[in-house]
Formats: sequence, structure tokens, C-alpha cells
Amino acid sequence: MSLDLEFVRAQFPAFAEPSLQGQAFFENAGGSYTCKQVVDRLFRFYAQRKVQPYADYEASRLGGQEMDEARNRMAAILGVDTDELSFGPSTTQNTYVLAQAFAQMMQPGEAIVVTNQDHEANSGPWRRLVDCGIDVREWQVDPDSGHLDPTTLEDILDESVRLVCFPHCSNVVGEINPVTEITALAHAAGAFVCVDGVSYAPHGFPDVGHLGPDIYLFSAYKTYGPHQGLMVIRRTLAELLPNQGHYFNEGSLHKRFTPAGPDHAQVAACAGMADYVDTLYEHHTSGADTQVSPRGHVVHDLMRAREIDGLSRVMDVLKDRNDLRVIGPTDPAIRAPTIALDLGRDPVGIAARLADHGIMAAGGDFYAVRALQAMGVDPDRGVLRLSFTHYTSDAEIDQLLTALDRVL
Repeated sequence: MSLDLEFVRAQFPAFAEPSLQGQAFFENAGGSYTCKQVVDRLFRFYAQRKVQPYADYEASRLGGQEMDEARNRMAAILGVDTDELSFGPSTTQNTYVLAQAFAQMMQPGEAIVVTNQDHEANSGPWRRLVDCGIDVREWQVDPDSGHLDPTTLEDILDESVRLVCFPHCSNVVGEINPVTEITALAHAAGAFVCVDGVSYAPHGFPDVGHLGPDIYLFSAYKTYGPHQGLMVIRRTLAELLPNQGHYFNEGSLHKRFTPAGPDHAQVAACAGMADYVDTLYEHHTSGADTQVSPRGHVVHDLMRAREIDGLSRVMDVLKDRNDLRVIGPTDPAIRAPTIALDLGRDPVGIAARLADHGIMAAGGDFYAVRALQAMGVDPDRGVLRLSFTHYTSDAEIDQLLTALDRVL
């Protein structure tokens, strides 16, 4: 079974938008196109349900039901209990709130492990806890490959470590880290685990329950949805951490870590992401399976297979060029299609020239300053980043490769 690309692209209004014709989108790591299921739900909520939810009158009742539907269905896809999933304004904000909760729970001298492979959003809030007397330890990447070696994590784990934070996939290195293996190491040392899934989730929603971390975070605007941060906190940890919400919400697990009121419309629109998963599943199978999580597995694997195929074509061309350095592994099977290129010259100017050929891409540090520094890349110059996902067509990849050859 292979992905029906024509059907997939029909789910995204952007591909039919006249102003975008002739342009190939290769900055998906910065935010994906939005599927029509999300657009339709968001429009309906603003048009028909834009009232305070959960009252008895119909517009309010239906608005609350749609918000609950989003939590129920997305939690099921992620393989966790409904109240273990929270919505917040962004992953950066969610991480900041979590860091405040850990600061209240931990004692001076206890330790948190972070990496220098991370986007700053999953590193900076934890690093600031050094001001509270917390010992912040850095699990460092290999300077040549950007790889995070689990054996080097073992060297910095001891009984004082309470939390290990790392990305499922770096937004510049691209390598998919072995979450289950790393989680097992941390748990064996008595530590909780926080995984930043922002750069992985666009390539297939993970089964967090199967992977095993205590916290998993990602951004809906990068998974074909609205601008919301989704945060899984497993029950044992969620009940242990101090409440960060209103005191009267302390008994509600999914409200304990959202001090601000929810964006009703955007939370409700997140159900459109589940609609999209169901739509792809039913189109590519008989649709007979009523279990939600296996549907997510099937769609995840369809997306990844399509991406690996496209990534193989790109890597076959890039890995043999002597005028650039591919950051991270060149094996498509172990990385996401987020490709950072160290050109040894201004990547922003190159991105501008690519735009003349209809390629939408960008240059910069992408908030991965520490990772770039660790691998010998000047963060003030940065990298050219080319990122795509399962809806990218062969013609668009051809357009990219032709443009790169001309510009470079």
C-alpha cells in the first residue's frame, strides 16, 4: 500500500490556491499547510459557536462538545488517556509552564539533563532553572554527525537526575532519536522524561503510550492544524507536579498546566487533525478497523514511506556535492525530511535566489544555535533548511533539485 498523493493534496486548500501555483513549499519545518478539515472546523466555530462554551444553550453546548471531541480523539491517536492531553498557546509556552512546575517540585542540587541538539524552546526554560539551584547537565551531540549517543547519556545519569529532556527529532540535525531506548535508560535511573516532538510529529503522529515518555510536546500548526501546542503529561507525573492553573482547576488533570484560558476555536479545530487521519485511513484501507490508535499507526507508516522515498532522491544528489555539508545522517530511513545544509556562505541570500525559481525555503539558525555551534557552524551565518512532508510531490522535488543545481 502506498500513499495516494493526488488524494492527499486534495485535502489541502493551499495546493488549489492560485497565488501559490508554481511554488514548491520546502519550509514545512517552520509550519505546515493546513488541511481542509481543520479550516472547515475553525470557520464553523467562528461562524456558529463563538460563545463561551459549556453552558446549556445550544451554541455553547456544541462549542464545548467540539473542544472535548478534539481532546478525546487526539488523545486516542496518541495512545494516552483523554485527560493526559492538554492544549496551550504554543509548545514554547507549555514548556515554560512545565519548567516552573518542576522548579517548585525539585530541590537545590537535584539535576535536569538537556541536550545541545534541541530547539531552544525545549532547552532554554530548563537551563534557566540553574537560577533555582538546579544542576543542569548537557548531553552533547557528536560534533561531526550531530548524533546523540545513548551511551554518553549513561555517563551523566545518577540518582540526583529527576528529568531528562531531548528531542524526538532535531529541527536541523534531522536524525530520529530512539525515544523508547532513551526513556528506558532514564527511567532505570529514576528520572522522568520530556520529549520535544515538534519536528517529528509532522511526519506521523507518534503513539506516545507505546514510546513511553512521561511528557511529549508538539505544535499543531506544524501538523496541519491551528496554532496550538499539544502536551501529553502521563498521569503519575501530572498528579505529582504542582498545579500551575487556577486553584479550583487543580483536580482536573488537563487544566493543571494551562494557566491561561484555552483558545476555544483553535482547540476545537484540532479535531480536524483527527479527521484528516481518519480520511487517509479510510481512503487507503477498507475502513473496517474501529480502533483509533491502529489507524494512527497505518497513516503514520504511509506518511513515512512516502517521505523516505522523496528523501532518498534528495539525499542521492546532496550527499555527493563537495560545495556543501549535509547536517546529520544521509540515510533516509533514520531521519526526517528536514535537511539543513552548511553552505559556507550566506544561506539567506541563497534562499532568496531559490525563491526566484519558485522554491519556498529559508536560511538562518532556526533557534538551534547550540546545535549549530556544537557542529562547527557559525550560527550568525546559519544554514539553508529544506523541509518537506508526505504531501510533497515528485514534481516539486524535481523543481527543488533543478533550482539547487542552478543556484549553487
